[in-house]
Amino acid sequence: MALSARNRLQGTVKTVLLGDVMAEVAIDILGGHTVVAVITRGSAEELKLKSGDEVAAVIKATEVMVMKE
Repeated sequence: MALSARNRLQGTVKTVLLGDVMAEVAIDILGGHTVVAVITRGSAEELKLKSGDEVAAVIKATEVMVMKE
């Protein structure tokens, strides 16, 4: 599949938490870091995401949010 997005991080799905409408997907990437994406539940189900799946996190620079815990 060809994408115009240049910011891609290869990784492995760590967890998938399904909510009523949204899903939180944690992806382990190189360097021992974790990227967390919030996608629709429908998208997570369509992709059949599960722990251990090899995926790419595609990041659109205008859509990055920063959170401080």
